[in-house]
Amino acid sequence: MNLNLAYISNIENNKLQITGSKSETNRLLLLQALYPNISIENISNSDDSTLMQKALKSDDVTVDIHHAGTAMRFLTAYFSVKEGRETILTGSKRMKERPIKILVEALQQIGSTISYENEEGYPPIRIQGKKPNSNAVSLQANVSSQYISALMLIAASLPGGLEISLQGKVTSVPYINMTLSLLSDVGIQGTFNNNRIVIHPQKEVSSKELVVESDWSSASYFYSIVALSKNATVTIGSYKKESYQGDAQLSEIYKALGVETFFDEVENTVTLKNKPDFSPKSIDSLDLSNSPDIAQTIAVTCLGLGIGCYLTGLHTLKIKETDRLEALKIEIEKLGGKVLITNDSLRLEPTTSINKDITISTYHDHRMAMAFAPLALRTSLSIEDADVVSKSYPDFWTDLEKLGFKTLVTQ
Repeated sequence: MNLNLAYISNIENNKLQITGSKSETNRLLLLQALYPNISIENISNSDDSTLMQKALKSDDVTVDIHHAGTAMRFLTAYFSVKEGRETILTGSKRMKERPIKILVEALQQIGSTISYENEEGYPPIRIQGKKPNSNAVSLQANVSSQYISALMLIAASLPGGLEISLQGKVTSVPYINMTLSLLSDVGIQGTFNNNRIVIHPQKEVSSKELVVESDWSSASYFYSIVALSKNATVTIGSYKKESYQGDAQLSEIYKALGVETFFDEVENTVTLKNKPDFSPKSIDSLDLSNSPDIAQTIAVTCLGLGIGCYLTGLHTLKIKETDRLEALKIEIEKLGGKVLITNDSLRLEPTTSINKDITISTYHDHRMAMAFAPLALRTSLSIEDADVVSKSYPDFWTDLEKLGFKTLVTQ
């Protein structure tokens, strides 16, 4: 499905309810599978979380998680400790190009039996579930935090818990802290100090209901919309001021782009407003190693504002749904921008104009579609394969229509 996008009315005071965080949901779903007396509210309605739920309930030998990268990592760990169960874990063509070797080797350190069905280091993988024979594992710290979180999530179910030693500089620390906080909410004890994570064993936990906070990555698109609007106020929920999600730093980052954030701790909402008479300046250097998923949104916002930016800490973007750095460069340059990329950075030069009637390719990446959509406030554009947003935010286009955007399906 391709969409033509246009903006037809002023964004005044609008309130939207954003689906639960995919990151929190998938962590809690795995914990619920290990400790069934946990109940979860405000579960993400994303494709990834739906696939995670289906996989956890499946008795089939072959489990296909399609494009769901988080599910691939978490389920690799989960099925490896399901004694007596054989699982072939597979996914989409792109998923078979995304590395899994680091996690597999970490699990093999504790005695897991995992082999590759095709190319070594990549899905599909065959997992023979068994009881671990060690409670210590070591891996590089600069890998995807999902590998580390996958180990943390199964750790308490192991007879001796698990000690994880991280070698080098840790990236995406907020996601590790999120996992640790959610474990604590469930009733599992753990610590993270000096590159050493220790999760204590826990056979059972008390019955409890956990509420998933709404997704801050999804909030980023509304920060972009407000930044690109002349006069806008948007309220979104449900959010906490003290969030577990690293992407919550949006509230600080977007101050430099003209957006003020107001928290209502009674209603658990966030209201975004333009700063009056604000002139944004180029972002000289912004390290996003703790929140790489918002890099696309920030780069496109800066393009729309005509300012430059230099974003670093982006090395994990090359192994996402697509090579996001290369995809950003291609699409921004179609719009008239100038972009330089390295393996872990992106530099956008200031620009005075944006090309019209451009079709944005999404590369099967939900964040490409949503990051570029706010540019309809500044130019005419189309989004290719627009329904890819269902991976994380199925209601995205409906919510944009509520704000005054017009969407027209072209094919």
